[in-house]
Amino acid sequence: MGNIAAARAVANIIRTTLGPRSMLKMLLDPMGGIVLTNDGHCILREVDVSHPTAKSMIELSRAQEEEVGDGTTSVIVLAAQVLSQAEQFLRQENTYHPTVLVQAYTKALSKALEICEQQAVELDIFKNKDDPETQELLKKLVESSIGTKFSARWNDKMVEMALQAVLTVATHRAPTNLLTTADGSDPTAATTPKDKDWEPVLPPAAALYEVDLKRYAKVEKIPGGEIDDSCVVQGVMFQKDTVHSKMRRRIENPRILLIDSPLEYKKGESQTQMDITEEDDWNTLLKMEEEYVERLCTEIIAHKPDIVISEKGVSDLAQHYLAKADITAFRRLRKTDNNRIAKAVGATIISRTDEITEKDIGTHCGLFEMRKIGDDWFCFLEECKDPKACTIVLRGGSKDVLNEIERNLSDAMQVVRNVVYNPKLVYGGGAIEMAIAVGLRREGQKMEGIQQDPFKAVGEAMEIIPQTLAQNCGVSVIRTITQLRAKHAEAYDEHMANAGASDKPWTCSWGVNGVTGEIVDMKEYGIWEPLSVKVQTIKTAIESACMILYVQCLLFLFITDYEFVLSLIVQLTAVFMLWLCTSRRIDGIVSGSKRNS
Repeated sequence: MGNIAAARAVANIIRTTLGPRSMLKMLLDPMGGIVLTNDGHCILREVDVSHPTAKSMIELSRAQEEEVGDGTTSVIVLAAQVLSQAEQFLRQENTYHPTVLVQAYTKALSKALEICEQQAVELDIFKNKDDPETQELLKKLVESSIGTKFSARWNDKMVEMALQAVLTVATHRAPTNLLTTADGSDPTAATTPKDKDWEPVLPPAAALYEVDLKRYAKVEKIPGGEIDDSCVVQGVMFQKDTVHSKMRRRIENPRILLIDSPLEYKKGESQTQMDITEEDDWNTLLKMEEEYVERLCTEIIAHKPDIVISEKGVSDLAQHYLAKADITAFRRLRKTDNNRIAKAVGATIISRTDEITEKDIGTHCGLFEMRKIGDDWFCFLEECKDPKACTIVLRGGSKDVLNEIERNLSDAMQVVRNVVYNPKLVYGGGAIEMAIAVGLRREGQKMEGIQQDPFKAVGEAMEIIPQTLAQNCGVSVIRTITQLRAKHAEAYDEHMANAGASDKPWTCSWGVNGVTGEIVDMKEYGIWEPLSVKVQTIKTAIESACMILYVQCLLFLFITDYEFVLSLIVQLTAVFMLWLCTSRRIDGIVSGSKRNS
């Protein structure tokens, strides 16, 4: 019971942050900084708890954030409600054992995932990329994610930036073999007509596309300006100025060379000492260094690049040679930024200047320009041809606003990424949860035995999402949920009555309007959620509840032999007093000897 109470306490912290009418939380971190957000993962990340179950609940939001990037509040609220439903059965110790509850919950999880697949609507982003209906559906999907956040007032801007960033970074990855036999073997190896009885098997979308937002979609936060000034650069932007004031600051269609070695004389890896006896030897050493740097620059200039970007240093002599050849240079760029530039402009990062080839030069950039934003200079490499990397520039009045906008935009981009991997959507606004609740109730009525009530209890727990949406709107929760339950039950009964006449799966799109609290058709209202997010939320919540139900008790280590502890304290006290007396005696002897001397 204590574990259930701890889970419920964690859920109550972030329950008010669910939905469009969510409230913000102001957190004071240990360093004195202020965090203002309504993101469930960000809030729980700053909360310090000591109860093991509460820590386990907080780990759920972290796992949800890493896996799908959204639904961190829903998974905590749902897991706590599933545990709360188990409380009534655990009080009947002679009737329900935790093992029975876990078995019923596992069956309910399988049925809930099956209902999710029935309710899902398929969407192909890249096949119908230019289809207006597909674009509108994608925008509504991202709006549903951002609509519950602080940045909802800049919906159009955030939606456009999220879609543009993800579709820019998405890379098509051709599978090794699209055609396989039924047993997974290669059809080209078949030798008999029987072995050639195969059919095409297409791999999942996750095997066809790769979306690495962490590596190739970087967010640059620049305080100042307005949020409407934010944009997505079709290329790379980084905060660096040219190494020489005479170098060009704007180039169209530049040739870009990327290196990760220094353009200066190499220093010894270990400490080196040289003894010079003649004055000419010193001049010879200086001349060798100059010749080495000159050779590096000559090898670079031979390939006629317009821009040279190094991850290491560029000496003053190298700057002179490059500026004389009308080449713009940058130094000490981050490795991550260099990788994004290579991806965007089609260049290859080289380590030795004598190994440069023509294909290592990046030529996909359309415009290089230096721009001053605030007090800092920024390098823009934009108008790239089919860039697979981008930079998201965020402007805002303060750092707190920029941090919250970044979190909201990250959630929106994760939603689009999930649809790229699994192009299926479900209705939002609590519609899918209520559909699962009705389906589990009707399925539970067909069950027999002691697992029937726990099976149906999972369906009752699913109603917590539309309940919380209605509660945060300030409307009557009982009336709203009753009306919504009746809509879904009517749709389910109608489908079952016509089950033989149609092969279409059962669907119902009625949900709660998170702004007004009214019951509306989510298909017409345009509220969608990715299927992958909802599936991950349900799986994580129910599986974690099963794990916590298996916990019989919390074991703490206590000292029970009080006589042994007391004797140990007495012995330590005696040793300390003996040491104290001895030290004072020695000090007295020393001071007496000093006086006698």
